[in-house]
Amino acid sequence: MADEAPFQFLHSELIQYITKSADSGDTENARNITKLEIMGFRVGQGLIERLTKDTVRFKDELDIMKFICKDFWTCVFKKQIDNLRTNHQGIYVLQDNKVRSLSQLSAGKQYLEQAPKYLAFTCGLVRGALTNLGVKSIVTAEVSVMPACKFQVMIQKM
Repeated sequence: MADEAPFQFLHSELIQYITKSADSGDTENARNITKLEIMGFRVGQGLIERLTKDTVRFKDELDIMKFICKDFWTCVFKKQIDNLRTNHQGIYVLQDNKVRSLSQLSAGKQYLEQAPKYLAFTCGLVRGALTNLGVKSIVTAEVSVMPACKFQVMIQKM
């Protein structure tokens, strides 16, 4: 619990710094989200290197996704993902019923528009981790009720 607070504080301050250093237009908002996603991508790459240095090779995509949902998510958020679904055709949905970065926002619908900037770093984390494991993907987040979130991972075949 002690190392969770600094991560939450750093994440919050990172978002505040990036969003306050720019204008509030739609194109600038998209740029800010992209910056946060890129930062998360790099952190995810480095973190997965450390986590997998002593593990055996994964058999397939499903094993990789299970590792992301259990070990990677536990390392970052101190809990496993709540639900993993797949269509067995390269699309995975990871559901977290209590995303810590969204928990600090109110549960009201007026805050749903703020959710993408709080989830961009996490999307980057997952995409960076998957890239380092040899899986090219697109990761998006969808929030319908706070603080629950569904992360959709679309695997891109090479």
